[in-house]
Amino acid sequence: MNVVDRLRSDWPYAVAGQRLFYGWAIALVSTLGFLMSIPGQTMGMAVFADPFIEAFDLTRTQLSMAYLFGTAGSAFFLTRAGRWYDRFGARILIVSASLVLSITLVFIAAIDRIGLSIAAALSLPLAMTTFPLILLGYFGVRFAGQGVLTSASRNVLLMWFERRRGLVSGVRGVFVSLGFAVAPLVLAWLIDMYGWRGALLVMAAWVGVGFAAVALITVRDSPQTCGLLPDGGRQNDDDAEKVVRRPSRTLAQARRDPVFWVYALPLSMHALFGTAVTFHIVAIFAEVGRDRSEAFGYFIPSAVVSVAVNLIASTIADYGRLKPMLMIMLGFFLLGSFGLTRLETSLGYWSLVIGFGAGGGLWGVLSNLAYVRQFGTAHLGEISGLATSLMVFGSAIGPVVFSLANDWLGSFEAAALVCVGFLIVLLLAAVLVSQPRDIAPNARSSKQSTGASSG
Repeated sequence: MNVVDRLRSDWPYAVAGQRLFYGWAIALVSTLGFLMSIPGQTMGMAVFADPFIEAFDLTRTQLSMAYLFGTAGSAFFLTRAGRWYDRFGARILIVSASLVLSITLVFIAAIDRIGLSIAAALSLPLAMTTFPLILLGYFGVRFAGQGVLTSASRNVLLMWFERRRGLVSGVRGVFVSLGFAVAPLVLAWLIDMYGWRGALLVMAAWVGVGFAAVALITVRDSPQTCGLLPDGGRQNDDDAEKVVRRPSRTLAQARRDPVFWVYALPLSMHALFGTAVTFHIVAIFAEVGRDRSEAFGYFIPSAVVSVAVNLIASTIADYGRLKPMLMIMLGFFLLGSFGLTRLETSLGYWSLVIGFGAGGGLWGVLSNLAYVRQFGTAHLGEISGLATSLMVFGSAIGPVVFSLANDWLGSFEAAALVCVGFLIVLLLAAVLVSQPRDIAPNARSSKQSTGASSG
């Protein structure tokens, strides 16, 4: 057995004989995978924006442009990474992405020193050397962190659960939302304690040493590779009769289906808008007279709202349709957009908190469940890879759009108003596009049981 086959098997220990269904261990590792992706998420990099500007001798717009090109460049490779997932499995992708993310963080920690050496040797301004280096760094953390690690951690959990996908994803979402909310505060503390360079090295150790080792030992690609079934039970048990396999669709079929786009574009719009706000959170709050602590403090109440909505909606999703959630999500994003344009007021602040918080909670449900429910599991890596590439591309252009609006018009508000227009169009599309495959797994099971009894 070669290394790839071994890593796609039940190595290094059998999980079928354990008292507790191993899917719950996968849920724990999946949650850790999301949390370990924080250095590649916008809230992870946003905290370092001001130290990077100073250390690399870049303007805010130059740093935003590097973020744009690095993130957009990574988006073009994520569909291929999805194919790697379908071919090599979750364990190989999660471990590999963790190592690449860790190495990239070490590289970013050395950019100022590398840039100074090159600039001195070539008699160039420091910015001319640090700009391409941080662009490369952003490419690495966004591809490995936000892209591959997040997508693989999401997909592996979907393989282990079917009837309880929504509930389990919602429980994971509670911890992920709370982790993402406190991450800016924790990273700001690390920077205060160890400096920006030391904070990056600490994160590199967490991801590349600690989590990579845990994932290597514990992750299993699917219950079938372990002689199990989704939600529990063994493949030779009577439960095998109860598992309903939804026909899977290919990437080409998904691309031609309006249903794919009616989810992919709103989810990407959230990535664009949310990333822009997160990346420029300190500057946006400062524009209306709110300080740095208020800016970072915004993430806490927003996360509380997001967690509550995510957990409730995830539970409902196992028994209901996703289309109403899509429309409600877009409505909440419109509320958050209004809040962003009135941030100087208490009403605007809480509209931002509730709108983006509740919308983000629903976004978590839909990004987890929409593609597996609509298109099945056989090509989930490719299909979710394309969707992830669109979201990553949206997150790439968001910060620079807001930065340019601020440079040219003196305010972030104009960019927010443009996003409002797109949200309205997407809401209309969500209402009009039919979703015939939008059937909850438990609702489907109930119908089939009724049909079997009547026969």
